[in-house]
Amino acid sequence: MTILSYVLAFLVAIGILVAVHEYGHFWMARRVGVRVLRFSIGFGKRLWTRQGKDGTEYAISAIPLGGYVKLLDEREGPVPAADLSAAYNRKPVWQRILVLLAGPVANFLFAAAAYWVLFVVGIPALKPVLGEIAPQSVAARASLASGDEIVAVGGRETGTREAVVLAILDQLMDGGTITLQVRSPDGATRAAPLRIVGSPRPLTEPGALLPGLGFEFWYPTVPAVVGTMQPGSPAERAGLAAGDRIVAVDGTSVADFPALVKLVQPQPGKTLEFTVERSGSRVVVPVEVEAQRDGSKLIGRIGVRPASPGTIPEEMRTRERYGPIGSVVRAVDKTWDMSILTVRLLWNVATGDVSVKNLSGPINIAEYAGFSARQGILAFLSFLAIVSVSLFVLNLLPIPILDGGQIVYQLAELVKGSPLSEQAQAAGQKVGIFLLLVLMSFAFYNDLSRLFG
Repeated sequence: MTILSYVLAFLVAIGILVAVHEYGHFWMARRVGVRVLRFSIGFGKRLWTRQGKDGTEYAISAIPLGGYVKLLDEREGPVPAADLSAAYNRKPVWQRILVLLAGPVANFLFAAAAYWVLFVVGIPALKPVLGEIAPQSVAARASLASGDEIVAVGGRETGTREAVVLAILDQLMDGGTITLQVRSPDGATRAAPLRIVGSPRPLTEPGALLPGLGFEFWYPTVPAVVGTMQPGSPAERAGLAAGDRIVAVDGTSVADFPALVKLVQPQPGKTLEFTVERSGSRVVVPVEVEAQRDGSKLIGRIGVRPASPGTIPEEMRTRERYGPIGSVVRAVDKTWDMSILTVRLLWNVATGDVSVKNLSGPINIAEYAGFSARQGILAFLSFLAIVSVSLFVLNLLPIPILDGGQIVYQLAELVKGSPLSEQAQAAGQKVGIFLLLVLMSFAFYNDLSRLFG
């Protein structure tokens, strides 16, 4: 059922974003007088069609992984003399470019609209207050301390943890020192430079940024008390019971539930001795740790959830919320910032300064789609905004089979004074297909690596 929900969420997301993108092309084509023959969501065999009063065939096709707008074009087949003025290839170059730009721009506007809704409703978040600082780490050398709040990165205000992570990543790609502005629990502010020694590339591996810098955000203390156990889990088979307080694992003291997780996860397949407090006395319970796949690695789990998740005090919470007018400005800024960050990430992946493992394929995107959908409509809307920004950027890449590559063709025609030869366009298409296959291969390989190691 989980896999099914992920697939359905992925298909819904793709359907919405493709419809938005293709509607951009459709809308602009109609504005400049190009006849639209077909507007299809999906590829392949048409499952449903309807002929509009405007003469356009609207269709839903069998393969729901894309879509297209078919325009009247002499290069696609004979066009009656009476309809030549409505053919795409007969339009001025600047109008053709507008049609090509309209798809990506529609994705940009959709992302901005999604962020506008989120900012008007209010995005709940946690303040970027630091928790544990690893000894001898980059963070420790910068004199960061537990309880400090990061209020700015590189001069940019950061009111949430997401803002801190994105700003640090942005600064990391510039190399050198990342300048933090932090506020101590007593209210005093100071600069805290994070000096990166050597290549920053290892920090760009998925999940490596904060551990590599040597800090984590604050979370409430969660006691290592057994709450619920998964049926048939190692904990249940070993005889652990709800209410047991785990005080040690193989002789190592356990301060809280995260400490328990840190002791168990690195030891898949091993049998560990759990010292637990039960009814006023201590007993030792051997537990065989189960090995489970987590992305690209095996981790140990015993199937236990804590009795209490811990309470986050109100002073640690924040909410990004603005009025309807202020949200317009904030939403456009957010969409633009995310677009620039995406461009920089892609460029640095191409130059080798950012790990190629950050490229995600359909499997990973489907997982994020399913997870966000299960979190609620606002989380799913945030996911749609992020993917829509990615589509905006990717479709503007100068790869011939994408909108950006077609725009390059139009600009070349403008400079040359005549269309590129069919041979040149065919060669460009082959190069474009090759580059896209390489990009997709890396992304799909990353997906499989996360699944199977």
